[in-house]
Amino acid sequence: MAKKRPQTKAQGPQVTDGEIPVVGAREPCPCRSGRRYKACHGRAAAQAVTELVHRPFEGLAGECDWVALRELVPAATAGLTLKGGLPDGVPSVTLATVLPMAWPALRRDDGSVLLGLQNDTSSGDVSRDLADNLLRALQAEPGTAVQGRRAPADGPRLQDLLDPEGGFEPVVRPGFDFWVPDTENATADVTASLERANEAVIPTVKLTGVDAAYWCETPEKNHLRWVMPHPEERLLDALARLHAAGASSLGEGTRLVGSFRAHGLTVPVWDLPSEVRAEDVEKPAAAFAERLATALATDAPLTPDERRARGGLTNRQVTLS
Repeated sequence: MAKKRPQTKAQGPQVTDGEIPVVGAREPCPCRSGRRYKACHGRAAAQAVTELVHRPFEGLAGECDWVALRELVPAATAGLTLKGGLPDGVPSVTLATVLPMAWPALRRDDGSVLLGLQNDTSSGDVSRDLADNLLRALQAEPGTAVQGRRAPADGPRLQDLLDPEGGFEPVVRPGFDFWVPDTENATADVTASLERANEAVIPTVKLTGVDAAYWCETPEKNHLRWVMPHPEERLLDALARLHAAGASSLGEGTRLVGSFRAHGLTVPVWDLPSEVRAEDVEKPAAAFAERLATALATDAPLTPDERRARGGLTNRQVTLS
């Protein structure tokens, strides 16, 4: 029979839950219980890691664009408005798709804050992880990069920090030169990271006539990827109706090829001929949006042709996150 492990006595006075920091799973719990963190106060954090929030950006202004900047757009920025205004010494807070050295956040020398969006996250709630990075950047010393960590399970989310009336207007960039105001005086590491990042940028343009639709250029063909807020099942029915009726394209040579899921939203994708530029699909996309609105308002059962079209669309659907 296996011996029972003796109980370890607490070492020193215990601290309250609100004072307990997040540490490594195998480290002693900071509450001084004598147990490892994962077997003590780390249980709540571990549970938070496994509980996936399927729509982490729900409730934020521009949810569809948040998803696009997280998953589709290589280089872009967007100004953020905080509830209650900016703290003293922080002239601005800007969301960026990627930061130098893949930093989660950065407090610049002038006190402004850059928050990185396309970073690995430690929990199942991207919004909570980003909020933790933002709060730490607001409190960091100017000229300091924020390093990644596991966000507290009970910490605030972006929805708690950002003003819902503040708007969200992404600016797509041709590269990452916005990283450093003065490229001539940048460190060697930042300069090398900037060069590598700029070389990997896929040319991308945000359409102006419809929401959250992004054109991109690739060597063989171009694409339009359009993040839509509609419930998935209803949207797939509507796309199937249009596809079966031959009304799902964006003009000659274009084709709706499927969709993918990202952060709880559906993103239809069109293949475009390489000569079709972003400005060429502005009017066709606006016209498609009108056809889609009509199809979304239809409650009639799908016809056999529409069911086959829907099956084809769902068979080509991929989940990114």
